[in-house]
Amino acid sequence: MRRAIAASAAARGASSPNPAVGAVILDRDGVVIGVGHTQPPGGPHAEVMALRAAGDGALGGTAVVTLEPCNHTGRTGPCAEALVDAGVAAVHYAVADPNPAAAGGAATLRDAGVEVVGGVLEAQARRGPLRAWLHRQRHGRPFVTAKIAATLDGRIAAPDGTSRWITGPRAREHAHTQRAAVDAMVIGTGTALADDPSLTARRPDGTLYPHQPRRVVMGLRQIPADARLRDGTSPFVHVTTHDPHEVLAALPDALQVIVEGGPMIVGAFLAADLVDEVHAYLAPTILGAGAAAVDDATVTTLTRAHRFRRESVTELGDDLLVTFGRATD
Repeated sequence: MRRAIAASAAARGASSPNPAVGAVILDRDGVVIGVGHTQPPGGPHAEVMALRAAGDGALGGTAVVTLEPCNHTGRTGPCAEALVDAGVAAVHYAVADPNPAAAGGAATLRDAGVEVVGGVLEAQARRGPLRAWLHRQRHGRPFVTAKIAATLDGRIAAPDGTSRWITGPRAREHAHTQRAAVDAMVIGTGTALADDPSLTARRPDGTLYPHQPRRVVMGLRQIPADARLRDGTSPFVHVTTHDPHEVLAALPDALQVIVEGGPMIVGAFLAADLVDEVHAYLAPTILGAGAAAVDDATVTTLTRAHRFRRESVTELGDDLLVTFGRATD
């Protein structure tokens, strides 16, 4: 199952609005003979990809899947039937499918005489690449990550406006890998006009990752036709609003969204209680003055503070990435 969870990471962003699922096929002797993950919409699901890799060796073997095999026909056929047709003897899955339209795969497999075991490493799978899809199933909106790259005293720019680079190359590289795994990135018109960013997901050598997120700007000011955001590398969406709820409503198929700022945009999403996770890249630098990372005028006293729970700390060269999740999750 851990191998299936790891395989599912390759589907993040690319599989949306379908879940990022991973699957592993073992032969009769327990040897891994096929690994797969969900393909882009309209393409095969994880189980079918793993079965293709396994070939005839799947007969009498075991399938290990991060999500209960689907039981409906959409742009592809039911994965439960594909597993039955391949002759697998057992299916182990982590998370039961909460979508009524697709659920029921476990029952179909059992009715066909396949041994089925659910709940295998369920907590780990729920916190993995399935997390954003499960969030949308439960809440009806994307999973929102607020990204902050700041000094130790919470500054994102010096008083004269200089901000490149606060964090080092490894932190910036990591941030680009996160861009390549989400559906959309959000900034405000202020950042778009002042910085003319490209908002692409790039490797250290400057080449683009295969998956590029939608580039979303929120605000009332117009974005010039020659802005880099409009270069056609990925879809550009301008939502003429200051309401974060309207921004997410304009992304009906998105599973995960990164909010990159500026400070008022991050603050607006926090004030609207729409931030599910914070990625805080912290540089070993103190400015003492300059622009703050977040601007939320709704917090006037400590009791109104937005509180999160630390999930992980990662060293990225001299910088740290501290990941926080909702304190109530």
